[in-house]
Amino acid sequence: MSVATTPAAASATAAHRSPRQRRTRLLVVFALLAAAIVYLLVEGLGSSLDYFDTVSQALAHKTKIGTTVFRLEGLVVPGSVRRTARGADFEVSGGGHEVVVHNVGSPPQLFQQNIPVVVVGHFASRSSDLFVSNQIMVKHSPTYIAEHPARVRAPNGTVR
Repeated sequence: MSVATTPAAASATAAHRSPRQRRTRLLVVFALLAAAIVYLLVEGLGSSLDYFDTVSQALAHKTKIGTTVFRLEGLVVPGSVRRTARGADFEVSGGGHEVVVHNVGSPPQLFQQNIPVVVVGHFASRSSDLFVSNQIMVKHSPTYIAEHPARVRAPNGTVR
């Protein structure tokens, strides 16, 4: 006896399946699709969340963090900002600790002392308190803006 390989024979074979087999097969297909959608959502949302460590958290986990790139959040220490030809050097504080930041790149226009920032970079070494950064993000929460309305200015000089 030979196996039918024509399209008509294949559809005839599918038509001979019991309703229970078709229902089971359909449930398996839907379960696989649902699992794939859930996986994509979890992966997409997980990678899109922006995490940062505060100064005290980063210092507490410095040996574990090492020189891997991460985001560091802190308040720019008043009087510590020094503009350089390649960016800016300054200190950020948080939780009673301070970290020296060496930034290479152009700081944003709103960057100044005594404001919260998030800097992207890494510690120079596992034992160093020097944080080497290539990006500064000025962090303005609604509370900060309400407390310091004169500090948040648009490029044209108007207060935001």
